[in-house]
Amino acid sequence: MTTSVLICDDSGFARRQMARCIPDNWDVDIHFAENGQEAIVHVKQGKADVMFLDLNMPVMDGYQTMQVVKEQDLPTLVIVVSGDVQPEAHKKMLALGAIAFIAKPIDNQKLCEILSQYGLYSGDTSSDGRIQKVAKIEPHSQGAELDAYREMANVAMGRAGEQVAKLLGEFIHLPIPNVNLITNNELIMAITDVKSSDSVSAVSHGFIGAGINGEALVLFDDANFINMGKLLKYNQGSSEEEFELEVLMDISNILVGACVNALSDQLHVTFSHNHPIILGRHCDLDQVLESSSQRWDKILAIEIAYAINSQDIQFDLLLLFPGNAMDLILDKLVKPSY
Repeated sequence: MTTSVLICDDSGFARRQMARCIPDNWDVDIHFAENGQEAIVHVKQGKADVMFLDLNMPVMDGYQTMQVVKEQDLPTLVIVVSGDVQPEAHKKMLALGAIAFIAKPIDNQKLCEILSQYGLYSGDTSSDGRIQKVAKIEPHSQGAELDAYREMANVAMGRAGEQVAKLLGEFIHLPIPNVNLITNNELIMAITDVKSSDSVSAVSHGFIGAGINGEALVLFDDANFINMGKLLKYNQGSSEEEFELEVLMDISNILVGACVNALSDQLHVTFSHNHPIILGRHCDLDQVLESSSQRWDKILAIEIAYAINSQDIQFDLLLLFPGNAMDLILDKLVKPSY
């Protein structure tokens, strides 16, 4: 009997990745949705005996979608597939009725274990045939390439958010990463909307491996230091400068370390890290960015605005890659798709 499978994710790259992991011998009819609103329509049309559901999406996110499924008692078994791997995210979705949670990037073996556990499929786990049928990306499409970079960032963002959430004991709100291909002159303009404060402090972490080099910037609004320090339970008896520096360095080390490790896993590259550099304290954004990336003509800029809503804290991670690294990254993300 054919099983209707719905893959709901705002990323076309992620939807194709998920489809490629479905076992060849599982008799399925696969459908796709770009957000929860579309997914609910598919479920009501009987096209989702099983739904693979992302969390961070526009229009209607995974939490809202699962709430509708629960309230309306819709006939679908939901398996969450997300880059947000915070324990609180797991807890929320399982409480709403999801049967399982799989971290991105999707692992075929893990998927098959869950399918077997719930009696959905227990045959051969090979997905070689489906991999050949489903391309990861549309060749020569800049939109598809940006989507691949965004999904890479989504996984890295989630891994980093999980580590900070564990450290602070708070749920971290994760956005949809903002990805742009820009020139150096456009960099400041591209992230003006991310930082609303006129005064920021920033630290830079450089990394390189297999010909791919990049820079990770952690940006703090000055108003966030005290609240962040309280969550860290740091002693404010030291000087204000020492206190702020400790907060900035500790958060940035954890955030960037987890993020770069997630990039390593996805690209199969071992990155070496440069010593972190304080780019500015209580300065304007123009100064920070000019001192950071003025040597690059073309830039892949990935902006991630983290938030701890319960504490009114916002901090930002900016990943920058020079033009010569972009093709190498894309090749490792999509190989061997075309």
